[in-house]
Amino acid sequence: MHNSHDPKVLPVRDGVSPSCVVLPSQGGGLLIDFLCERLPAVSRKDWLRRMAAGQVVSETGDRADPASGFIPGLRYYYYRELDAEPEIPFAAQVIHRDGHLLVADKPHFLPVVPAGQYLQNTLLVRLKREFDLPELSPIHRIDRDTAGLVVFSVQRATRGIYQGLFRDRAIHKVYEAVAPFRADLSFPREHASRLEESGHFFRMHEVAGEPNSRTLMEIIEHNQAWARYRLSPVSGKRHQLRVHMAALRLPLRGDTFYPVVNDPEHGDYSNPLQLLARSLSFEDPLTGQVREFTSRRSLQALPQD
Repeated sequence: MHNSHDPKVLPVRDGVSPSCVVLPSQGGGLLIDFLCERLPAVSRKDWLRRMAAGQVVSETGDRADPASGFIPGLRYYYYRELDAEPEIPFAAQVIHRDGHLLVADKPHFLPVVPAGQYLQNTLLVRLKREFDLPELSPIHRIDRDTAGLVVFSVQRATRGIYQGLFRDRAIHKVYEAVAPFRADLSFPREHASRLEESGHFFRMHEVAGEPNSRTLMEIIEHNQAWARYRLSPVSGKRHQLRVHMAALRLPLRGDTFYPVVNDPEHGDYSNPLQLLARSLSFEDPLTGQVREFTSRRSLQALPQD
């Protein structure tokens, strides 16, 4: 049976899997008019070039051309391209690889998946190219600003089984962070709150209501001004650790998003976010074996002022 979510109409190209656009259930006219309206970052001239090269293909394998009509509900696949892309001068290390899983130890500043201005300089695309793994896919993600462990599924056949571990919160994750020390706060502690999108720069914020996020917090070491924290998220909301720490007036060192947005200039790698995905462990659903992985990276020493 044909699976429109897993087409074989375009191969992985230079580590990049084809992107997908789904035509709405209602509409008409020409396909190219719809593409120009839905994806205006690609010019009509460029869509024509891609069509002529056979790089716009439907889920059924038909190559689109300028006369192709709008067919409601049909999926089309194409390659995402960038005219220019910032170079990320840091590399990840692979600390585990088998027939089902790959675990990478990511540096700060490297995005996990293509988005925005990053394509080739992403962890996923680099790994696909290096190891020739066309079905490689992350089963969870960490922020571009965060360093540490990312787990990938190597093959589609078992991906859902491992994704279920994260969905069911069956993976124990531990992060390290450097943030201010407050003598008036007691640790260990649990911070629980309701997180929702703020509608501003993809930021999250705490709102009133039933908590949907929980973080366990401990102090590893501290001086009079700074501390190294062990953070164990029980839930997995976006930016959860950063928001929870900022809510306690403990913003992470190097955080340019919380409590206020203060983005550095492109290419400024001088102040990395002091947040590290240190370890994760789980019971392998295929073998029953307990898997434990630990990052080989480290955060900065505690500042003295």
